[in-house]
Amino acid sequence: MKTNTDELLIFVTVIDSGSMTAVAEALQQTVSGVSRTLTRLERKLDATLVRRTTRRLQLTDEGELFLARARAILAAMEDAEEAMARHRERPAGRLRVDAASPFVLRVVPHVNAFAALYPEITLELTSNERIVDLLEQRVDIAIRIGALQDSTLHARARHQPSARARKPGLSCGTRRAARYRRTHARTAERFHRARKSQTLATGAPHRS
Repeated sequence: MKTNTDELLIFVTVIDSGSMTAVAEALQQTVSGVSRTLTRLERKLDATLVRRTTRRLQLTDEGELFLARARAILAAMEDAEEAMARHRERPAGRLRVDAASPFVLRVVPHVNAFAALYPEITLELTSNERIVDLLEQRVDIAIRIGALQDSTLHARARHQPSARARKPGLSCGTRRAARYRRTHARTAERFHRARKSQTLATGAPHRS
């Protein structure tokens, strides 16, 4: 493409206002800068778009033809930007989610609530334990349990185990049992000290 949107905007605005000075003030540019942009556009198109005199600006035949196309292009760009803004405000379309079975089972009860909240989204849930090709399967989001292999895909860990939890040889149940015993032992020790102090203060006999 030879031209850019800035050149199209300046060209259309010059014709609508009928004055380069007015355009320069509106776009916070110099008059000479506006004139150079218009001249550069004509040079790219190898055509004279506007006849300039000291009193007014007049479109040529080529200018009239190009003006209609330039307006259509700028209008289409504005429509596209507004459509994207509306899309961000209200998500719509098809959302394909592929997840491991345990996760899918947790999600299914909430599907109706999700549909009520986002009625314009068509949700497709599939279950896979293996790693799938997201591009080939047209999957938008994949959720897996475990370490991520080397990949160019964007990923985010929802849970990062601590260094202690990553120690080999300890199962999840073993770690939980050990943590419970430590917590219970500390609680029992504090209770025993508090009871002993109360006994000493009241002078009552204490049995350990």
